[in-house]
Amino acid sequence: QVQLAESGGGLVQPGGSLRLSCAASGFTFSAYAMSWYRQAPGKERELVARIGRFRISTDYATSVLGRFTISRDNAKNAVYLQMNSLKPEDTAVYYCNGARYDGRSWRPTFLDNWGKGTLVTVSS
Repeated sequence: QVQLAESGGGLVQPGGSLRLSCAASGFTFSAYAMSWYRQAPGKERELVARIGRFRISTDYATSVLGRFTISRDNAKNAVYLQMNSLKPEDTAVYYCNGARYDGRSWRPTFLDNWGKGTLVTVSS
């Protein structure tokens, strides 16, 4: 029922910019905080950014702070990730998901409904 579809990835040179989109369906979108994760080859999936339901609150991994911006459009059930000043180490498959707090940290909500992700490759 829950579907998450990422798009917008591609090949970009270091220092360039890219905007990722996530189309969500199958749940009450506005009731969930949302997040972006990424997974590089040989590495574990990591949380990149999170945005609250109706608040301005956002949170970013230290590695992308100041370069990436997460946003959402509840009318379109969409989440976006604006990526600027891209570096080769940003190369990864990017995924979106709901975000929930388990008492210790923020975790992805829909563990059985990961999308296919969108590949971002930063290379000269």
